[in-house]
Amino acid sequence: MQQVRVKLASGIELDVVDAGPRDAPALIFLHGFPESHRTWRHQIAHLSGRFRCIAPDQRGYRGSSKPEGAENYTPDKLIGDIFQLADALGVGTFTILGHDWGGAIAWGVALLGQKNRVTRAVIANAPHPVIFPRLLWTSPQQRESSQYFRTFRDTANDEMVRQFGLGAMLLKAFGERPESPMMEPEEREALMQDWADPDAAIAMLNWYRASPMSVPPMDAPFALPEGYKDAPVPPLAIPTLVIWAMDDFALPPVNLEGMDALIPDLTIEKVSGCGHFVPWEAPDAVNAALDAFLSRTAGDA
Repeated sequence: MQQVRVKLASGIELDVVDAGPRDAPALIFLHGFPESHRTWRHQIAHLSGRFRCIAPDQRGYRGSSKPEGAENYTPDKLIGDIFQLADALGVGTFTILGHDWGGAIAWGVALLGQKNRVTRAVIANAPHPVIFPRLLWTSPQQRESSQYFRTFRDTANDEMVRQFGLGAMLLKAFGERPESPMMEPEEREALMQDWADPDAAIAMLNWYRASPMSVPPMDAPFALPEGYKDAPVPPLAIPTLVIWAMDDFALPPVNLEGMDALIPDLTIEKVSGCGHFVPWEAPDAVNAALDAFLSRTAGDA
């Protein structure tokens, strides 16, 4: 997919796919860790005849800007990038779609933009900002699955990453690299090249290091701390589709519990027999869910 270089008002530059009719409803796709815009390759191919499909390599990834320091990867800056990207491309309102870390940013974009910029949201295997922090305290399964955060945040690993690339960190954190037999050989080769860039690898890890999320050690009590308060997150009032791969080792389905109380117009599509990378592990199921949701909510676009 051909990319264009887009300079944001902040000075950050992003490499961006911008495909489809310019006068069609805009869809902005956000990838997660440790991938790129190509996370959404099947969806962009499927939808770009009917929608304007915009998919950046986000800050820190591949050829996009990589400012040094974790302070440059805080959620407010990553969310701001997306609104600035829309502005730079002349997009007024849009549907936001995100997977993994891109989904975390998509939650923020949707919540902040729901009154004037963001008309619909699609989230694929990315936990809600109220539910997930609670689960880190109360769910042994989720806490155990999230211990890799602590490894990624440890800057003592940076020398290893700079010498051997991101793959070495993934091996240390998981015992294996999060690849799938569903990935095409050419995609795997391109991903290995991306992971070998030490500056990009450190920048990707900075997303974890800048996050305010607290991941307790496994020996901490499984209960909310005294005085715990949920994040001050309002209800998400726009139509929202949540696609969840049910075999995700990092984000188990317990993340879906209670979501309907936070999102009045919620559609949940569960994808069985699929791991974390649902946009390309189960593209037909994801495309079908998107077709149904985008058609049902066409009046909201």
